[in-house]
Amino acid sequence: MANEELKDFNAMLQDKKDMPKIQIITDPKSIEKYGGNRMFFAPPIDYDRMMKRVPWGKVITVGTLREYFARTSGADFTEPITAGIFVSIAAWASFQRSEDETPYWRTLKAEGELNPKYPGGVLAQKAKLEAEGHTIVRKGRKNLRYYVQNYEDVLFDLD
Repeated sequence: MANEELKDFNAMLQDKKDMPKIQIITDPKSIEKYGGNRMFFAPPIDYDRMMKRVPWGKVITVGTLREYFARTSGADFTEPITAGIFVSIAAWASFQRSEDETPYWRTLKAEGELNPKYPGGVLAQKAKLEAEGHTIVRKGRKNLRYYVQNYEDVLFDLD
């Protein structure tokens, strides 16, 4: 996202845009890729609500959130692009609030990767996660990426 300081992310968080909804897709490649044709869209506030459930010392991935929403809505999968956008909206909305914090830094990308789109980028997320006892590892030579080491061992179960 760009120009985050100019946007009202808390207003975006409350905008449901006719969600939740299930959309039937017909593209054979997408159906094969995602294992079905029932695609779920959860509103941004639902991502925020679930991210708030992750306790200190635990983490979750965007993929785990997507799987949870698909499973609990009766869909085959949750739309991945809006999921990533809505997680970022939840993070920036929390950053803009003075209270009712969402611990967005505990929500990781696939494979336990830190999210450069969060407020302060990966270094701020890294500091928050290390403060909770997580070890962060750096991978790559030029395109550096950061990951929570053994994140699978501290995944929070949404059920």
